[in-house]
Amino acid sequence: MTIPCPATQPGPWTAAAMIAAIVLSSTAGEVLTAAAMKSLGDLDEIRAHSGLKGAIRAVLTCPLFFAGVGFLALAFFSLLFALNHLNLSLVAPASASLTLVTNAVAGKIFLKENVDRRRWTAAVLVCIGVYFLAH
Repeated sequence: MTIPCPATQPGPWTAAAMIAAIVLSSTAGEVLTAAAMKSLGDLDEIRAHSGLKGAIRAVLTCPLFFAGVGFLALAFFSLLFALNHLNLSLVAPASASLTLVTNAVAGKIFLKENVDRRRWTAAVLVCIGVYFLAH
């Protein structure tokens, strides 16, 4: 069984915009979800004091959590759209690797995480790999 490919591929700027939509919405979702979990504290402690229902309630009443889930849903549908118009061999590695880079930057800026030299080196190498993949 042969799976048909789109007759024409979008131009490079359109492809970059599709991948950027995936990367940016995914990063926003992951940062917001991480911020929500950090704001809640240790779920094991919440569960110990309030039971499983208390831990679930804590998560489900956190607005940051729902904002993160919304952006992750947007990332998922952006991925579906991109896969409908672009080759999997471009979309999957480019979006996954660039999300790694943007997560490192966003973690450093928004969550004040310690991103060491090894992670920055990995991010630079990922960027170089995406460049070769795209050209």
